[in-house]
Parts: sequence; structure tokens; C-alpha cells
Amino acid sequence: MSIYDFKVKAQDGSEVSLADYQGKVLLIVNTATGCGFTPQYTELQEIYNEFKDQGLEILDFPCNQFGEQAPGSDEEIYTFCTGRFGITFPQFSKVDVNGDNAIPLYKWLTDNSTFDGFDKNPMGLFMTQMLKKQDKDFKNNSSVKWNFTKFLIGKDGKLIARFEPMTSLKKVKEAIKKAL
Repeated sequence: MSIYDFKVKAQDGSEVSLADYQGKVLLIVNTATGCGFTPQYTELQEIYNEFKDQGLEILDFPCNQFGEQAPGSDEEIYTFCTGRFGITFPQFSKVDVNGDNAIPLYKWLTDNSTFDGFDKNPMGLFMTQMLKKQDKDFKNNSSVKWNFTKFLIGKDGKLIARFEPMTSLKKVKEAIKKAL
């Protein structure tokens, strides 16, 4: 199975084949509008502006599974993100990224990546402690841990890297440059 075998639901409800993105570098992100990481939209848009003409696409999948921080409808989330952060990259319909209702794309992403831990900074330590209370074994599974987890896909459709929410977007940007 390849990334290009998946179909996802666009923000407007239409079906989109990821085969439409063949030959592009993809950054797939699960997002939330009410999260402490939501300001990352600004940097993501800056990265998109810089690299979209070189073949980068950022695919935004709102998700309400982490602290119920994306409670709105698809339209409300889209209006918030375009109005507040001016995003122009594709935003898809709200999805589940973990559990029985996770969309097949995210099942594939998590099955083909590992959770390598959080950065050793105050936010990373906080997240570790919080998740440890919910799941003592969280470090040993590849599920998405929180909003704004990013998956980098190469032009060949292969998964290159996974970045946790607090990973510096400078590091993400460097990986994107290399992939392009």
C-alpha cells in the first residue's frame, strides 16, 4: 500500500485521491483550533508560501480527539483558519487519527512510523507526564499523541519523518528542504 492509494474527504465533503499529489512533498498535519499549538498555523503558512512553488503541499486534517480542541464544524474550522491565520493550503474534513474510527490514511501513517519521544524541553516534559497518566505504555506505541503531529512524505510517496507537536518548525523546514 502507498500513500497514493488513499482517498480522503475534503473540507467541502468531496472525495480527494492522494494520487493527485504524486510527485509532491507532503506534510500531513492533524490540527485543532483551540490548542496551545494552534499558532503553528502561522509558521506552517510561511513554510507553504516559501516552498509551494517547489512542490510542497501541506495537508491539514482537523481532529477533535485531543482535549476536544477542534469542536466546530468543518466550515467553522475552515473559516477560523483562513480568517485568523490566512491559511491557503488544503484543509480536509475533520477526522479521527487514532482508534477504531481513525481514517485509513492515519492508520497507515502510524503503522509505518514510530513515536521517538518528545523534545527534552518544558513542553515535552509536560506532555510526557500528561500522557503517562492516560496511558503508562504510550511511549511504546505509534499512535498520534497530540494535535499538530506532522508526517513528511517524499516525492516518491514514502514516509520520510514524523515530527511531534513541539518539534521546532525550523527542523521541519530543513527536512522539507532536503526532501524537495
